[in-house]
This record gives sequence, structure tokens and C-alpha cells, in this order.
Amino acid sequence: MCGIAGFIDFSNSLGADELTTLAQCMADAVAHRGPDDRQAWADAAAGVALGFRRLSILDLSPAGRQPMASASGRYVMVYNGEVYNFAELRRELEAAGASFRGHSDTEIMLAAVERWGVPAAVRRFNGMFAFALWDRQDRRLYLGRDRLGIKPLYYGWAGRVFVFGSELKCLRAHPAFHPQIDRNVLALYLRHNYIPAPYAIYQGVHKLLPGTLLELEVDAGREEAVPQPYWSAKEMAERGVADPFEGDEAQAVAALDDLLRQSVRQRMIADVPLGAFLSGGVDSSTIVAL
Repeated sequence: MCGIAGFIDFSNSLGADELTTLAQCMADAVAHRGPDDRQAWADAAAGVALGFRRLSILDLSPAGRQPMASASGRYVMVYNGEVYNFAELRRELEAAGASFRGHSDTEIMLAAVERWGVPAAVRRFNGMFAFALWDRQDRRLYLGRDRLGIKPLYYGWAGRVFVFGSELKCLRAHPAFHPQIDRNVLALYLRHNYIPAPYAIYQGVHKLLPGTLLELEVDAGREEAVPQPYWSAKEMAERGVADPFEGDEAQAVAALDDLLRQSVRQRMIADVPLGAFLSGGVDSSTIVAL
């Protein structure tokens, strides 16, 4: 688990040092998510700043640090999560001529974005993730979240400042953000015993929905952004109904075993020791056994 945070200040009144300091303060508000490293980056000309707190899992060297720039320098990203198929993507990108300075999945994601563009690259990521990606050429910010929403990401407006982060604590750390409880959302909480996405407890703040991308273009002069889905659980279910598994019971058992083994194997790639939570249920017992 890592922590990401950042903002776009549309007043464009702050220098690079002030921007990076603010972004780092926002990220430090979730230091518990990333105790191993901290860093911030800013594009002062656009009023953009990204902050990061790292829990080091892959590529513990300086080559794995974030915020990370792509090979061309066009894209800069902070990212929380894991892309499990990064090794396969790396082989495909290397065959197309890409080269890499480290072995983190972050670097693979940036190379994929450079080659295929943001929406197409995200559709190829198999994993759990929340990211903020700044396109320095087109001056666009992208926020993205994994298909099932395993990794959290909040965003909203604080006057002329667009803020985002892994937790609401990040947003509260920005001096322009003045939290006000949304009483309608409070009613949702009392009714459901949780706050359903895309709502958040504060006015003007939202959770990014699972399986969506949000794009905000600085030069367009618009202070609103509407998330767009890149994946649909409904469409996947309909596809499964239209093309059902046709094997017998033994074949179904074998297919499920293959999927489970592949899934567990992909999640065991790390440069640090791994563990498994064993509660005694069927699911955790299966994972530990595999």
C-alpha cells in the first residue's frame, strides 16, 4: 500500500518550491500508507504538483522512486497498487524497442501509456491501482482506478484548486480546502452504514468510481471533470452469459484450478518477504495452500 496526493492550482500563483512543499504535506498526511520513502514533484508552469509516500515492494533502488517520469519525460505519475501482468507487458514493450532503467511495474505502466495512450494502456493493466498521471505535453491530468475499486482515490474542488488523494486526510492538508459535511451524504451513511461511491462525506468531494478514468485539461479552462468508464462489470457478465463454459465438471474444476494458481502466482512477485492472511475460511485457506 502506498499513498498518493496532489493538486492543480488554477490560480497559477505558486512557485515550484511552494507547490512541492504543499504536495508533500498532502502525501505526508497518509504517511502510514508509505513509511519507506517520500517525494514530491511540480510543474510550476501549469500549477500541478504530485506527492507520494512509498511502501517499497518492487525495485527498491532509486529507479523505483515516485513521482516517476516516463522515458521521454512527457508523463509523470504517482501510483498506488500493483499491476500483476507487468512482466508480460514489459516483454511486449521491449520487443517494440522500449528499454528500461529499473524493474518496477510503475515504469512499465508509463512505457505502456507512451506507446498506447492512457485509455488503451489502462485497459491492459491487470491489477489493483489508483494513479494520477500528468501529461506535460497536452497539459492534462488523468486520475484512474482499478476495475473493482480495490485502491481508493478521492478528488474535489477547493475554490480554484483541484485536489486529490488516497484518503480524505490528503485533501484536508491543503490550506485551500475547508471541509464541510454534506448532510445528504450523512443521511446515506446513516441509511446504509457506509458511504456509497461516488459520494464522500465532504461537500464537493467524490470517490472516483471503480473502472473509470477522469481527465482534466488545464488549458481548456473548465473546472469540472466527469469520470468515464473504461470497464463494465455488466458487460462482462453479459459476455459470460452469451458465451458460457461448455466443459464438463472435471474440466471446470481444472480450469478453476488453473485460474487460481495463476492468480496467486502473479501476486507473489516482490523484492521483499511475502505473507498470507489465514483466517480459516475457504478463500484464505485455498490461497495459503496454493
